[in-house]
Amino acid sequence: MSNVTPLLSVTALRKDFPLKAAMFAKDAPTVHAVDSVSFDIAPGETLGLVGESGCGKSTTGRCILRLIEPSSGQIVFHGREVTDLQGEELRGLRRDMQIIFQDPFASLNPRHTVRGIIGEALVIHRLAANRKDLDDRVVDLLETVGLQSGHLHRFPHEFSGGQRQRIGIARALAVQPKMIVCDEPVSALDVSIQAQVINLLEDLQDKFGLTYLFIAHDLSVVEHISDRVAVMYLGRVVEIAPSDSLYDNPRHPYTEALLSAVPIPDPQVKRKRMVLQGEVPNPIHPPTGCHFHPRCPLAEERCKREVPLLRESTPGHWTACHVRG
Repeated sequence: MSNVTPLLSVTALRKDFPLKAAMFAKDAPTVHAVDSVSFDIAPGETLGLVGESGCGKSTTGRCILRLIEPSSGQIVFHGREVTDLQGEELRGLRRDMQIIFQDPFASLNPRHTVRGIIGEALVIHRLAANRKDLDDRVVDLLETVGLQSGHLHRFPHEFSGGQRQRIGIARALAVQPKMIVCDEPVSALDVSIQAQVINLLEDLQDKFGLTYLFIAHDLSVVEHISDRVAVMYLGRVVEIAPSDSLYDNPRHPYTEALLSAVPIPDPQVKRKRMVLQGEVPNPIHPPTGCHFHPRCPLAEERCKREVPLLRESTPGHWTACHVRG
């Protein structure tokens, strides 16, 4: 990937959320949701972003799209600095970068029909010449994601969860984006439906040359769809590697613990469980040095003082760990 110009390049991205100060308090506490996150995504690639709930995955994705304003850092998409865009330039960015939300019901307007939900983006970006062209394009999008033209005038509550997520995917495709942020798009679906949606996303990627940032906490799902995987812990990326390399040879102790918890369907295959002690620290007052050191079985004195930097341990495999980096 080093010889390919990235479609998206994120450098030292940070997002802090100040909380309301208690009465008579001098300073308001701050949640450090995203803490100096950096990664690249090449055109046509799928980067999986995984970690426990609350580690900053979704916040990272929304900062990239400017749905949330980042506190600091650099986001370069297709050669343009995203954080500087305003007005019409930012509107133009919306065409190139779209999102599929986690909850396929809450993300759809219950008062709009499927025609209105998908067609709204076509109207905003002036991509339909007239009403007939709008309807034709919406029907074409529905059929692309496995739905029917007869669904055009139905409301979200008339669909199953999997069908609603397909509507969300069609809405994201409507403006012909270069990249889609998939924010846990299958976590609210049944397992059987998850596989169908994942296969659909892969087919669409092949058909339209899409680039994905695939956010999830289910490592088995991420393994299936991702070319590379980035692992987050308490706002920081602790490991980035090609999917096969990360699953076969995890370097960071946190990644090792996550993988040890993934169920294996073959009862003959035994895997050593790595059970972490304690709870995830409070993001308002994160530990000094390596955020993972209070729970890490390999932690040394240095881990408590110094923040580990991402280093390339093997070609393409980056780890932020003093012991194994």
